[in-house]
Amino acid sequence: MKFVNRSKASRTGGTSLHAVAAMIIGLSLLGRPVAAIAQETVSPRVQDTGMVVTLLGTGTPLLSARRFGFSNIVQAGPLTLMFDAGRGSAIRLGQLGIPVGRIDALFLTHFHSDHVVGLPDIFMTGYLGLKSLGGRQTPLQVYGPTGTKPLIDGIRQAFSADAKIRHNDEKLSFDAMPIVAHEFEVGVVFEQSGVKVTAFEVDHGEHIKPSIGYQVDYGGNAVVFSGDTRHSENLISKSQNADLIIHEMAAAPSETNGNPVYQKILGHHTSPEEAGDVFARVKPAMAVYSHAGRLAGPTGVPSWGEIIKRTRKNYSGPLIIGEDLMQFFISENTVAIAVGGAD
Repeated sequence: MKFVNRSKASRTGGTSLHAVAAMIIGLSLLGRPVAAIAQETVSPRVQDTGMVVTLLGTGTPLLSARRFGFSNIVQAGPLTLMFDAGRGSAIRLGQLGIPVGRIDALFLTHFHSDHVVGLPDIFMTGYLGLKSLGGRQTPLQVYGPTGTKPLIDGIRQAFSADAKIRHNDEKLSFDAMPIVAHEFEVGVVFEQSGVKVTAFEVDHGEHIKPSIGYQVDYGGNAVVFSGDTRHSENLISKSQNADLIIHEMAAAPSETNGNPVYQKILGHHTSPEEAGDVFARVKPAMAVYSHAGRLAGPTGVPSWGEIIKRTRKNYSGPLIIGEDLMQFFISENTVAIAVGGAD
């Protein structure tokens, strides 16, 4: 486990994955001792006032068996909430031993395919009758900005034959098969069992609107998901209470500066230097990179070490590179990390 509190004192450990390497680099720059202790991914256990945040997928649209599509879950009190549903998110839930049908609510940041392509799998697999899959008995609840209803209507229509066949053949209840869209304006969009979800606007580009970030509060603890965004003053303003911030990032080698396609991509995302500014101003107990795009040039992609170095130009606090199935335990403004990595 690794422990980091708001006073920035730390006690660390973990496996030798990229995530741990990033932590070691970061803490070494601050002159802090680092100890490496093997730690496998553990099943989430939520304390009365704590949260468990799991990175289901930390990847980009690139096809990767190691980094699935962007998706996260937050377990707080009796609830399991999901944020985005990228490629393979249902498989990651299975690896964690969390039945797909046990998702209490699913929140979307925006409608790029790499953030929603796993949604039909979560929807349909969740209503199958197998106990190991959860056997959902009520509709799947999906929350998102304007545009969520057309997306959900399309999914419902596209897979209506599956629901009808399984009802007639397997006698599955129609009550389990709906998928319900909740469109919202920014602000508090969900509040149940002491868990509060607040949505705020971020800036993913002129034509990519709406784009949403989220803060989840429970028991005096808070986690923020940036969603896809350029450097966002609104995100900084809305994230001041965050113990854990999970932020996107994109970088490319300097020799690609004249590449118009790359410049378009980078113009829609946050550079390491800009992310460092965000982290420095939010001052979380832990900052995490996920959905980190590394664009390739003639000499390859930017190394994680280079990305950390660029981030450190503006930020000297705790920082880690997220891996699929990495888990963060938040309690009493302390973040503990279990590092396992995907098989």
